[in-house]
Formats: sequence, C-alpha cells, structure tokens
Amino acid sequence: MIAAEVLVVLLTAYAVLGTLFAVAFVARGTTTIDPVAGGSTLGFKLIVLPGVAALWPLLLNQWIQKTRVRM
Repeated sequence: MIAAEVLVVLLTAYAVLGTLFAVAFVARGTTTIDPVAGGSTLGFKLIVLPGVAALWPLLLNQWIQKTRVRM
C-alpha cells in the first residue's frame, strides 16, 4: 500500500508542477520556442494547455535552450 501512496503523491506533484508551468509557458514561453505562436488566440492557448502540462519537462528544456541561445 505504501508504494501506491508514493506513486499517487509523485503523480500529483508532477501534475501540479505541470499545471503551474503550463500557465507560465502558454503566457510567455510559446513565442520563445515558436515565434509564429506570438499572435495566437485564447482558443489556441486553451487547446495546448493540457499538452503543455503533460509534457512540461521537455518543453522546459526547450525553453531554457532557446533562452540561452538568445542571450
């Protein structure tokens, strides 16, 4: 039972971090990775939000790499 509880806590933490990251990324990071997304609508942002929350480690890595290149 302990292993299942640990798994639930880890998945919950992943989901919370992903949701927080997704909000920040959709607001600021999409234009860094894809300049075409700069003029995106609210509908587009709402559509990509769940995917960003699920794939947040990969997108965080991309965001960091693209930010380093700009500096």
